[in-house]
Amino acid sequence: MSLFNTILGAIDNPERQANSNQLGSIINTIQSLSQNTGANQDSLQTAVSVVGKYARSSLQQKRNEGGEEEVNDLVNQYGGTQANNQIVNLLFSTPQIQQMVSEIESRTGLSAGTVQSMLPVLVPLVLNFLQTGKNTKNPLSSNPVLSSFLDADGDGDVDLADAMQMASKYLK
Repeated sequence: MSLFNTILGAIDNPERQANSNQLGSIINTIQSLSQNTGANQDSLQTAVSVVGKYARSSLQQKRNEGGEEEVNDLVNQYGGTQANNQIVNLLFSTPQIQQMVSEIESRTGLSAGTVQSMLPVLVPLVLNFLQTGKNTKNPLSSNPVLSSFLDADGDGDVDLADAMQMASKYLK
């Protein structure tokens, strides 16, 4: 099942956290970030995709080292719509941050400084999006959205920005 279908399943399941308010908050935060940084929507979609790729790798590593519960805790604790430098440094090493900034800079034309300033907002947004599969009645149970995201086969077909965009269209 694709990530998008998993998200739709979470939206349709009253026991999952996904709802139009949560997704609307994510979209509104991206729009505010666009206005605050001067970045256009295409650049921000690219940035979200790159952050998602790096987050998937980091979360997979954390799952391998500390288990599913540790990853769920990170997603639940740090997912949100507010800037948070702490999660950037918890998820990524300095070389990873530099690689991510460089990749976003080269793919979008945004300055490294602008990209660096966006990461504390984009990383919590990605985690917030992954929270959509959290079970509201049993928070310790498996999160199918997070599982689908982490179990991607690496062929490039799981693009978080595309999934966010499709989910926002589904809500309209």
